[in-house]
Amino acid sequence: MKLDLDIEQFWRDEDEAHKDNCFSPDAKQVALGIRMSDECVFAELGEEGQPWGYTDPGRRYDLNCRYNEKARKIVGRALLGEHKPTEAPKVTIPGYRQIGEIFGGKYEFDGNTTWLRGTMADEDDLSKRLDWVEALIADDEAFRAFVLPKDWDERCRQVYEIYGRRPGQFTAIRGPVTLATSVYGTENLLYLYYDNEGLFRRFADAITGVLHAYITLFIRESGHDETNFVHGFSFNDDDSNLMTPEMYHAFGYPILKSVFERVSPNPGDHRYQHSDSAMGHLIPQLADFNLTGCNFGPTVTVDEIRRQMPHTRIDGQLAPFTFMRNNEDDIIAEVKRDCEQIKALGARGLNLATAGSINNGSLLTSMRVVMAAIQNFGRYDS
Repeated sequence: MKLDLDIEQFWRDEDEAHKDNCFSPDAKQVALGIRMSDECVFAELGEEGQPWGYTDPGRRYDLNCRYNEKARKIVGRALLGEHKPTEAPKVTIPGYRQIGEIFGGKYEFDGNTTWLRGTMADEDDLSKRLDWVEALIADDEAFRAFVLPKDWDERCRQVYEIYGRRPGQFTAIRGPVTLATSVYGTENLLYLYYDNEGLFRRFADAITGVLHAYITLFIRESGHDETNFVHGFSFNDDDSNLMTPEMYHAFGYPILKSVFERVSPNPGDHRYQHSDSAMGHLIPQLADFNLTGCNFGPTVTVDEIRRQMPHTRIDGQLAPFTFMRNNEDDIIAEVKRDCEQIKALGARGLNLATAGSINNGSLLTSMRVVMAAIQNFGRYDS
């Protein structure tokens, strides 16, 4: 490796670096957000498998244990969960209809991952669907009956009696723009702004209403109420970058504003946006929400984000394909760039991570290179 690394010192400083949402004035160095992912075991261990598909729990346990053994030698810590298969639970909380299904979409597994496929082809289809959606969310009991399976109450009661667990709250969505492009089509949605702005805005209003219906439903199902629920919400919205600022202000912005005002009203409440795409033109709008964290695409720079979002933790901005190609010089160059940008601003809050997903093919040796680059170029006192 081209850079020296004191691995024990790195991890001592790393523990401090994450305090105060990575803004601690006592942090010695930039925080490291990379902890790899389960899908990375295949390339690392030379094993066949489906990184995004199903892996037998027994094999997963073996792969992760072997991976962690290697990780301890290369980066100094185990990184992946080691969940030894046990007897299947007697009863589980059942699945329920997802938000895409409310808008007529279908979730289809292609052997590798699950995609949301739309069924609406034109404005007439969309208008008729919105008629149905608006009627559904106007009736709490009808909405609950549509979303939850018939055996929901009985199975949830059994889970609580045996394991003391309740259903979780509704705290994240892949959308809203990505939801809309999935169920209606990318070109259809973008042209709709120019062809029928009223229907465009009505679509956004319907998504807002459905989100609030889900939030309300699962606050109740989790055993909470409007006065004591757990605050926080995350949006994972890669396709939002396809909109112009004017389009986004008419569609995505009011949805985020409405949801954050309800479930994340306080300064420290979790407000997160993941969009691993070219988001620079939308940062001024997202800055209004005082996000607690963000993860944008690799073309968006650290200083661009920090200048407009002074209090937001930046999870990035190492390009995922740079990390996956495992070229030491390229990784060092990008990490050095990001560390120098945050330091030049006299700022904190950089959590050095990939600007998007960590993919199979990304090696532990590359993580070690990132660690060394942080230690060499990401010290706040140098």
